[in-house]
Amino acid sequence: MRVFFLFLLLISTGINAQELNLETALKLSKMPLHCINTEFPNKTSHLSDTEKDARMLPSELHPAFYGCLDWHSSVHGHWMLVKLLKSFPNIENKEEIIKVLNESFQKEKMILEAEYFGKYTASKGFERTYGWAWLLKLDEELYTWDSDLGKKWHQSLQPLTQKIVTLWKEFLPKQTYPNRTGVHPNTAFGLCFAYDWAKTKNETDFLNLIIQKSKTFYLSNKEIPAHLEPDGSDFFSPSLQSADLMTRILPQKEFEKWFKNFYTKKGLERICQTPTVSDRNDYQIVHLDGLSFSRAWNMKNIARNLSEKNPIKTKFETTAQQFISKSLTVLFDSGYGGEHWLASFAIFALTTK
Repeated sequence: MRVFFLFLLLISTGINAQELNLETALKLSKMPLHCINTEFPNKTSHLSDTEKDARMLPSELHPAFYGCLDWHSSVHGHWMLVKLLKSFPNIENKEEIIKVLNESFQKEKMILEAEYFGKYTASKGFERTYGWAWLLKLDEELYTWDSDLGKKWHQSLQPLTQKIVTLWKEFLPKQTYPNRTGVHPNTAFGLCFAYDWAKTKNETDFLNLIIQKSKTFYLSNKEIPAHLEPDGSDFFSPSLQSADLMTRILPQKEFEKWFKNFYTKKGLERICQTPTVSDRNDYQIVHLDGLSFSRAWNMKNIARNLSEKNPIKTKFETTAQQFISKSLTVLFDSGYGGEHWLASFAIFALTTK
């Protein structure tokens, strides 16, 4: 009865939890459109070297990706708008989206964005690796878009893309241990998007490095303590992100064998429970709505790599849709703390097959 009620509520708000349609796309597109050019409030995460750069505005530090509260949210807001333009070329606010993206995808701005990495004391590690991952996902989305506009914007993005790839290739051999957090530095999430980009672009050296490190970090993992998830501000499931990554690294039969030993019964039960979000106006607690979306896209991909006879396949497929349905109903209730980023997570969950 509860699931049926949620379904009726989604219909009444024009949002379809099963697939991304034009009406849903239009509703969600307004969220990054609103925030991409909204400079404040802002969390720059900039480590200042001098009084001069301590006084710089976000738009002076980052001429393209200064809005949406923080750099990474701006980047995946751009990804989301590109994704919607590709999927719905006749979307009602198409011209507004193009105008906003044209303003960002200027080569001189991307050169300045690239120069930031290494310009200051700690800036080589800025946004490592969450923002890096979304930047490569944005690049991949543009690269695979067969349109003049996509080609133009992709070309403009290249100074920043190549800087991020160079930094990641330098960092990954030095990374001794994975970061298993449920927030931005999660290693498995970053490697998922890096793998997708490297495979799409046929970057063999980078791809092989990702595969080797993934096996080092996760291949021997067993009985992961997923029953302790989530932490209070998680928007990733550390265990599901690791499993999602390994679907890319291992052949299907090997993955299924690995997956059988990865979870305990208690852990599986825990990650299928809907996170409790006690205050959607709290910038950290609202992360848990994002957790539902990321769990959904993880579960969809993992289920696709399980055999039909595996009971977890159907369980994950069903649970993923429930997570999406429940979180979509409250997506517009989170204030700016959720509005500046949650739509991107929703779109990624909806478009993951």
